[in-house]
Amino acid sequence: MLRDKSLIPLSHQHQRALALCVRIERASPIPQNDIGAWEAEIAHLVESEILVHFAAEEQIVFPAAEKFEELNALVKQLISEHNGLRTVFAKAQAGDLSSDEILLLARRLSTHIRTEERQLFERMQQLLSIEELGILGSKLQSALKDSEEACRLPSATTRLRPAK
Repeated sequence: MLRDKSLIPLSHQHQRALALCVRIERASPIPQNDIGAWEAEIAHLVESEILVHFAAEEQIVFPAAEKFEELNALVKQLISEHNGLRTVFAKAQAGDLSSDEILLLARRLSTHIRTEERQLFERMQQLLSIEELGILGSKLQSALKDSEEACRLPSATTRLRPAK
């Protein structure tokens, strides 16, 4: 199903986070002396987009989804995942991740995003009326205005390189 225009700003942010996850997967195992560059890139994405993104989902999207009993368990799961991801993001911001933890973070974040896109967003588009989706989109636009697009080029250390 095509993404409703009201949810596209969140989906665009998901795409940028997934791109980072793919690069981490392809770079793993990350050499010890490259970990700081990866942590810096993760921290930048967290500070520029993810914190505002999570807040928008928790304050706007999840309450709209919780109006439907069938989505309540999924919303609880996603909130729990947000909390777990915040803990790992804080470790990245503090420079406390190992190579294995960076890879685990990428996998957890990727799985979380795919769950939101494939389950939550798809079902919400089926359950909400066009008017309700429009109201949701307006609220999201306002909530996301303070996030910047974290579409900066990877550093020389974190860019994808051809396989050896």
